Amino acid sequence: MKTMIHLHQTHHTVADFNGIFKTLTEVLKGDGLHLFPELYLTGYPLQDLVLQRPFIDRYLEHQEEISEWARKQTGSWRGLLGGLSYQFKDHERVPQKIQNVIYEIVPGKGLINLYAKRLLPNYDIFDEQKYFSAGRSNAFYQFKEETFGLQICEDMWASSFHEIDPCELMMKEVKEKNLKLKAVINLSASPFEATKKTKRLERARNISLLFGCPFIYLNRVGGEDEILFDGSSFVMNGPEVIAELPSFKSASQEISIDAVQSPYSKKPEFHPENTWEGLFSPRINMDVRPAVLKSWSDEECLEVLKALQFGLQEYAQKSGFKKFLVALSGGMDSALVLAITKLSLKPGQSVEAIYMPSIHSASLSTELSEEMCRRLGIKLAYLPIKFLHSTVKNAFIQTFSDPFEGLIDENVQSRLRGTLLYTRSNQTGAMVINTSNKSELAVGYSTQYGDSVGALSMLGDLYKTEVYQIANFVNKHFNSPIPEGIITRGPSAELRGNQLDQDSLPPYSRLDTILEGILSYRLGKTQLLELGLPENEIKKTLELYSKSEYKRAQFCPILKVKAKSFGFGYRMPISKSHIYQLES
Repeated sequence: MKTMIHLHQTHHTVADFNGIFKTLTEVLKGDGLHLFPELYLTGYPLQDLVLQRPFIDRYLEHQEEISEWARKQTGSWRGLLGGLSYQFKDHERVPQKIQNVIYEIVPGKGLINLYAKRLLPNYDIFDEQKYFSAGRSNAFYQFKEETFGLQICEDMWASSFHEIDPCELMMKEVKEKNLKLKAVINLSASPFEATKKTKRLERARNISLLFGCPFIYLNRVGGEDEILFDGSSFVMNGPEVIAELPSFKSASQEISIDAVQSPYSKKPEFHPENTWEGLFSPRINMDVRPAVLKSWSDEECLEVLKALQFGLQEYAQKSGFKKFLVALSGGMDSALVLAITKLSLKPGQSVEAIYMPSIHSASLSTELSEEMCRRLGIKLAYLPIKFLHSTVKNAFIQTFSDPFEGLIDENVQSRLRGTLLYTRSNQTGAMVINTSNKSELAVGYSTQYGDSVGALSMLGDLYKTEVYQIANFVNKHFNSPIPEGIITRGPSAELRGNQLDQDSLPPYSRLDTILEGILSYRLGKTQLLELGLPENEIKKTLELYSKSEYKRAQFCPILKVKAKSFGFGYRMPISKSHIYQLES
């Protein structure tokens, strides 16, 4: 029997009930089974929003509006979509139980609750166990005499952190009841991470082989502050992808299941790299000594670039910004931020670059900044800080009679730039984009309220070595917007004479490897030494990292493009002893 599946990879703002209702009622028509992502009815993530009375009341109205509309419809179509199920105690409005569920929408009937998510992730950015109650049973959905297995997002991932494996439990019931599945359907709200798509596909192959039928994976699209949802939905038939939707775009696709019946029935082996833990595999090459951070391929660089562009636009559009402001320094980080911003611009948007040289800025920095703006067709504004710097310095000497030098002098210059940057932002209504990278954030190599300012961090999840990789990729594929002199010169904050980053930090090639060991592997000194990394550099990095928590706690949102980022999924006490870490 022919079964038409309609995949709707949707893109809505969280709690945009009017937009969600409009899309749903526009596409539900004709014949076949229409699929929408996890928590389609609300958006995701929701956090404490699920507990607020105004949200709950509006959501329940939203559900009733959809049901009322559906009861007036006719046709042979059906819809499966994600939503919330609330249970209340007596007549109280405080929810006693909340579940993340799949609803069926049926013409002439309304919404029917079919399945509750069984695995509730509680790691990194996820805290679903705080809000939701887990489902306890499998779900097999009947449509036109065909049977479909149902899952929600995490249910497809085996893990030692979960007591059950929904795939194994579903297969057990399939065998006991002698069921023949037409397909396994997974409705997801799965955040983007570089290289995650490959792991999704491999896991889906295993599931398709396990059940001997196609595996349908439908993911949402959206940028929710720092968390990005890429879509990238697909249908897997055994080892082959037979339908694929684009990344970072809403899209719909129709597919006939009759054409993709899977001939595979061999039970696969679930290798560790294709389990939940495999999603968090860090990128250290341990086969060499000293160990090094693995490089990205061109395909992976493009994936990350798309994510950064998408994340910038999502944050700006949802926050109401049409203008962007970047502090250009003649260095690598600000150059890449400016290039990506310019490449991301949409009609009606603009970007302004401001160059704020100090008495320590090299003439080469001026030349390179000018050259870059010429290449991008951007006017460069000059705001020198040397006179402001001198005024502040003299005022403090006169008032406090204390020397004004060293780190104090460096930080004042950075904070003066932050002040000027936000003064310009106030004048034009432009969104300031932060230019710090993950390496700097990790070791506190940024001035609080100085170069740490910004509404959004574009590079905060990229180590310095990765910044160079993306810059080289951008130059290779987008007509060289970044002058080669910026890429080849030694990194420097230019806050004192002849300053280089390597005067204060280990070489970035080793620093980034140490940081990845600390942040993703959670390694200490002993384990890092076993990777062949220099002891003095390990101690230096651990000390800087452990003392910089207060800076990270006040940093702006960071676009998350890897498994472990600072920000929403990184929760660390500020006031703590760090001796244990240095002695481990």
